Amino acid sequence: MILKGSQRSGGKQLGLHLLKTEENEHVEIHEVSGFVSDTVMGAMNEAYALARGTKCQQYLFSLSLSPPALESVRVETFEKALSDIEERLGLAGQPRIVVFHEKEGRRHCHAVWSRIDAARNLDSTQLALAAKLSKSFQNASGNAINTDGHDA
Repeated sequence: MILKGSQRSGGKQLGLHLLKTEENEHVEIHEVSGFVSDTVMGAMNEAYALARGTKCQQYLFSLSLSPPALESVRVETFEKALSDIEERLGLAGQPRIVVFHEKEGRRHCHAVWSRIDAARNLDSTQLALAAKLSKSFQNASGNAINTDGHDA
């Protein structure tokens, strides 16, 4: 599994990208959880509003998961990979959005987490994320596809 992740701001632009049907044959909003809103754009607005109450400028963590060329990966495999990754990065329990895109017959996944711990009103992953990011991606990319019996 090829993983690309980053801390970022720009929730509106990211939300519009996630919903873009012009470049994707199919767009499936798989999950919007932990937000009051149940829409992608509403959740992005919520994350932005929470971040305004903190000093955190990059209030989102965005991750794309792409299977190797010519591989078909089940939704359950993506879900397992997301669960493992969010646990390693200290994002478990954080509000998140999961969207699947299908382009040229190939499914890939986008996940976005709010980095703001609303209960404590601060950036919940400031230290953990920076320290674990590189190593976790290396481990998770090798393990994610293997959970479904494919080679990494």
